[in-house]
Amino acid sequence: MFKRILVPTDVSEASHQALITALQLAKQFNSEVELFHVMYNPEAYWGYAVSYGFYMSPEQLEEGGDAALEAALTGINVGNVSVLKKKTSGHPASEIIEESKRDFDLIVMGRHGHGPIIDTVIGSVTQRVLAHAQCPVLVVK
Repeated sequence: MFKRILVPTDVSEASHQALITALQLAKQFNSEVELFHVMYNPEAYWGYAVSYGFYMSPEQLEEGGDAALEAALTGINVGNVSVLKKKTSGHPASEIIEESKRDFDLIVMGRHGHGPIIDTVIGSVTQRVLAHAQCPVLVVK
């Protein structure tokens, strides 16, 4: 049923729980899991002019992404599930949606539950993925 499962992570408790849930599903359906981390990139939100002075070198992005993916897996037994790790930089919701177009059957992601005021003001990555994903999305709280 689910051959490829995408699990976005921001190394939070919510995404930790989402990864555990995805691994359980992967064991049940003999699926492959892709753990996906998007490094924050201010240019993706506001454009170059606003983020002027904030710069992360490609090496810093690479190291930060690797560290986040390793931290996301800390303390988790993946068993015999094939877990691929991938990282990129940009706007998290946009990058997750784009990645999900690469033949995924399911997205499993956490939701922080910041509350209605914050979600209304800045939007929610989970809400945007739910609205635009072309495959089912399982939200773990």
